Amino acid sequence: MAVFLDDERVTPEGWVRTYWPDEVIALLKTGQVTELSLDHDLGDDERGTGYTVLLWLEEQVVTVGMAPPAISVHSANASARLKMEAAIASIKRHARE
Repeated sequence: MAVFLDDERVTPEGWVRTYWPDEVIALLKTGQVTELSLDHDLGDDERGTGYTVLLWLEEQVVTVGMAPPAISVHSANASARLKMEAAIASIKRHARE
């Protein structure tokens, strides 16, 4: 399953649309997510951002050995993109250990 997290962009064909981090996390918990594309800014930082998903995923990779899906970032927020890409690199490092 390919999961697309965004509050505004058009969902690519064949992807499952989500609007909030908790929706993505629920899908990740099923073990069926093979690809993840994340936006950062979702319109309500109180509910979380794309980075929130990455923090949860990193914890799961480190603590329970969860295998991460392929992850990409499509956020236009340049500073958040850098932070998210650093988190993805960390997830990949931990997944290999």
